[in-house]
Amino acid sequence: MTTINGEVASGFEPVREAFAANFDQHGDIGAAVCVYHHGRPVVDLWGGIADTDTGRQWEQNTLQLLYSATKGVTATAAHLLAQRGELDLDAPVAKYWPEFAANGKADIPVRWLLSHQAGLVALDQPVPLEEALAWHPMASALAAQRPLWTPGTAHGYHGRTWGWLVGEVIRRVSGRTPGRFVADEIAGPLGLDFHIGLPTSERHRVSRMSYRQPEVDLTTVTQEEVPEELRDQVAAWRDPNSFSNRAFQVTDPANIDFNSPEVQAAELPASNGIGTAHSLARMYAALIGEVEGVRLLTPDSLASAAEEQAAGLDQVVVTQSRFSSGYMLPTEDTPMIGPNSFGHTGRGGSLGFADLEVGIAFGYTMNHIIGGADDVRALALVDSVRRSLA
Repeated sequence: MTTINGEVASGFEPVREAFAANFDQHGDIGAAVCVYHHGRPVVDLWGGIADTDTGRQWEQNTLQLLYSATKGVTATAAHLLAQRGELDLDAPVAKYWPEFAANGKADIPVRWLLSHQAGLVALDQPVPLEEALAWHPMASALAAQRPLWTPGTAHGYHGRTWGWLVGEVIRRVSGRTPGRFVADEIAGPLGLDFHIGLPTSERHRVSRMSYRQPEVDLTTVTQEEVPEELRDQVAAWRDPNSFSNRAFQVTDPANIDFNSPEVQAAELPASNGIGTAHSLARMYAALIGEVEGVRLLTPDSLASAAEEQAAGLDQVVVTQSRFSSGYMLPTEDTPMIGPNSFGHTGRGGSLGFADLEVGIAFGYTMNHIIGGADDVRALALVDSVRRSLA
């Protein structure tokens, strides 16, 4: 039995039970979960092993790489600039980033970058990884890239490129890198333990990720053995030229070791945010209300930020998805608390979201990357929050 550390407020005991069950039944190795309700923390739990190589325990201040749950924080940075009148989400990207106008992109608005409608999921020529980590070569490559579909006519998850696209707009408008802007304007005021671009001094606190391969590789079985509802997705995975594959092959080599010091120290605003579950929940709490005197977005700005911009068949993940201007919106496959939730998942199970209607903000981080239909950990935790509220 894994020892569960931390506290839960009266009425939220089901979350502790679900969190413990994630270790005993659903594969968690090291993890943390935090829930805010109407601006105050009601769940703050952690447990397990932070590094299976050394046996280091997961502590209250253990940091975890969040993969794409980072996107929710980066989107918040863009909306802060919009709220201040410094960034117009409906203006052309080229207004702030003139080089972006190349190859027929002069009229693409910033909002289409945020909502995955720009058609820039892949590059004709991948950028060497070392140069991509240095930022400017990747930004230049994306500025020169032709869209792979007519912008605004479809949406597809810009899994890797989103961070450089949105991040470069943030950099051009604010004069600061996206990691620096987040540190100054979000993490600093709220006291968040969160970084895009990890300082060397904090690396010793980062949990080491472990990866579980699926029991059955659907790309290796016959078409008849693939469940009918997954056949379009599997066909895309099997096609090396599909958007599903090319979207994650924008660097050379395509595989990025997110455990490496070089990758964690770089700024990848789509995928390498590193922080605590408490910080993730606290940021979302400050989006929907005041947290110890700090509120990030006004009600009007929040309504604009969470408004649906794209929905339907996703050209990359080949399933139904919904996006506002930077945040994921609920679908059958995205575990959030209700129809008015907004937030972002990350590869393997991490999740941050908020729901204004019920006053909930949620953060879950873990180091065992599972993903797919086999992974019920975040869903179980969200369901336990729902039962606590009931």
